[in-house]
Amino acid sequence: MSSISPVQSDRPLTLALDVGTSSVRAELYDAQARVLDGIEGRTRYQMTATPDGGVEIDADRLVAIICQTIDQCLQEARKSLPDLAPGEIAFVGYSNFWHAMLGVDQTGQAVTPLYNWSDTRSAALASQYGTDLGREWIHQQTGVVPHASYYPAKILWLRATRPEVFRQIARFVSIGEYLYGKLFGRLTCGVSMASGTGLFHPNRLDWNDEILAAIGIERDHLSPLAADGEGLHGLREELLERWPLLREAQWLPAAGDGACSNIGSGCFSDRRIAINVGTSGAMRVCWPTAQAPIPEGLWCYRANHRYALIGGALSNGGDAYAWCAQTLTLPDQAEIERQLILAPAAAHGLTVLPFFSGERSTGWHDTARASFLGIGLGTRPIDLLQASLEAVCYRFAAIYERFTAMMDEQTQIIASGGAIVGSPAWTQMMADVIGVPVVASGVKEASSRGAAMLAMEALGGKPGFESFVTPTGERVEPNPARHQVYREERAKHESFYRLLIEKRPHPEEP
Repeated sequence: MSSISPVQSDRPLTLALDVGTSSVRAELYDAQARVLDGIEGRTRYQMTATPDGGVEIDADRLVAIICQTIDQCLQEARKSLPDLAPGEIAFVGYSNFWHAMLGVDQTGQAVTPLYNWSDTRSAALASQYGTDLGREWIHQQTGVVPHASYYPAKILWLRATRPEVFRQIARFVSIGEYLYGKLFGRLTCGVSMASGTGLFHPNRLDWNDEILAAIGIERDHLSPLAADGEGLHGLREELLERWPLLREAQWLPAAGDGACSNIGSGCFSDRRIAINVGTSGAMRVCWPTAQAPIPEGLWCYRANHRYALIGGALSNGGDAYAWCAQTLTLPDQAEIERQLILAPAAAHGLTVLPFFSGERSTGWHDTARASFLGIGLGTRPIDLLQASLEAVCYRFAAIYERFTAMMDEQTQIIASGGAIVGSPAWTQMMADVIGVPVVASGVKEASSRGAAMLAMEALGGKPGFESFVTPTGERVEPNPARHQVYREERAKHESFYRLLIEKRPHPEEP
């Protein structure tokens, strides 16, 4: 059971904040990490996209949205649990999207918008940064490749294009740090969010002084790092009046949403890999280790001081399906599923590079584009769809191969995201391509649940994440014969990839 009636919940409770790039959610979880039915706040919002590639939002506006969402959740809690006392919401966990950055002045007030991870205005400077220091050296020092998503490129861009604003900046922070500054009057950064900046060494668990020096900033330009298990307590007086139910609560610093998703879906050992396929896609493995490897083409972040998170992200997942659905003459969803289930593996003779939105893992070629090889007069729309979905699976398989040296042999994949969970045919295809079982996640909001579990484990003395029961759905076993076919077809795909994509220079290369 992943949810429970509020009146049947085990106390104390945990409030979980889940701040995504288009919505904010607040939910209550009981001591068994079961969400309380009917008690939530949810607010949708939209960032501003600018013609030059910017994606941003006013930081104070987002803080207001987060606080209003907490209001909604606590109002619902009072209705469902009228006898709820302040001390019964003991913890607040916080899941936040990684990599977004803003600048604050000496008073802690924002002097820039929050620049999202998808803001590409610093791409040229990211490339130059990679050339100057060496892409692989940066990768081993920080766990990330030089890219516009991360802080170094954004900081260099601000200095070059907004010098008058840059001079006002005392610190570069995430929205989680900025929110806690408003709530507690203190800026502090958890190692999870720090690990997604590109300024942090994921194995030293500290800011990376060599990287800071290379981009011309000092430690004072960043928030102090929170200690392992450190929470914040003592809201500002006006907030205690606004949220009396949180008067006694301890707040854990924000953790990255990908880490929270892994933990919330039960993927916190080397036997379980989380895969999420929505519009884009990600594959992540999270396990307790002091020293994590940093495989080529992947990133390495932290869930907390003890758990590393290694993974890869695809710019293309469900959008490959969506492009085919919008562009080709395809039957309805039920008929598509029927035809895909019956279709032999890769019998269409097509090879596809599914980079409709560029490539992130494993090659990080932002300018890559989709390609189809082998189209003939007999090629049908359903063939193009099947080949595109198989190609996305091949890209996940490339990420998976980089995990194998650190994983248990009895690995299974836990799948979430509407694009794959909503398509049994694609789920079977993923199992067949990679060659390991794929199990549907039984958790509806994994990031939210993971935030609650992190808070309870860090602040509430829980013995470990294993003490929480995580529900799962249907298990799909790989078909050995189809797996062998896909191994051969994937070799063709990789040859095509090396020819058209891997040999393409990065923007900073001649």
